[in-house]
Amino acid sequence: MDITWWGHATLTLQDAGVRVLTDPLLVPRLGHLRRRAGAVPPPEAARADLVLVSHLHADHLHVGSLKKLAPGTTVVLPKGAQAAVPGLRRLRGRLRLVEVGAGDVREFGDMAVRAVPAAHDGRRLAVGPQKAAALGYVVTGRAVTYFAGDTGLYDGMADAVGPCDVALLPVGGWGPFLGHGHLDAARAAQALARLAPRAAVPVHYGTYWPYGMDAVRPHEFHAPGAEFVRAAARLAPQVAVHRLAHGGSVRVPDREPAAREEAPRAGEESGG
Repeated sequence: MDITWWGHATLTLQDAGVRVLTDPLLVPRLGHLRRRAGAVPPPEAARADLVLVSHLHADHLHVGSLKKLAPGTTVVLPKGAQAAVPGLRRLRGRLRLVEVGAGDVREFGDMAVRAVPAAHDGRRLAVGPQKAAALGYVVTGRAVTYFAGDTGLYDGMADAVGPCDVALLPVGGWGPFLGHGHLDAARAAQALARLAPRAAVPVHYGTYWPYGMDAVRPHEFHAPGAEFVRAAARLAPQVAVHRLAHGGSVRVPDREPAAREEAPRAGEESGG
């Protein structure tokens, strides 16, 4: 399996012949945020067979970036997203929009995608009703990959996710302070120790930052990736952590087929 990090929570996974794109944000600026590191992703970043959107915040569900997708692309969204985000309704005839809730499983060719809970505010705006719960996704092809989207550390995370080969974990944010429902480098390393995958990639840091705030707590922009690597080495030394540059890629060896078949899903017990 090949993983490419385009910045923030946007990655491309190539597994089982399927090209998966997560939380596409393919623009130089978003409201008061500007891209401070890494080039804007090239047009090839929008090439995908399947797109996973974790929650409704505009830096994860960006309608303008979804418009860059090829007609007919399947986009998986939290249940209630189309009712909460009017811009999605204009994409219905162009893209295949599929809504899911935690626990739902959808198959796409030789790949299965299972939605799992996330401890994060799922509202589109900072005020208003909660219309769509934030999600993470477990993608099973030749490897099992957990894309956390944006989440805090919560009891039962490892059970909800189940056995996985790769964890794509947020380790920071886009501003000088992280609010409730986020992982910083230290908490992400704790999550990694609970999940115990073979490999991990830190994401959701060091890409976007508010205009005029370059000098405010700059370590929160620059440091989370390296801090996660150090914390993971202490808490989960068995996990190979790959800190990618923007646009950088890593190949994670596939798990043996027998091991994939024997790994229990969340809520199932292994024999013995």
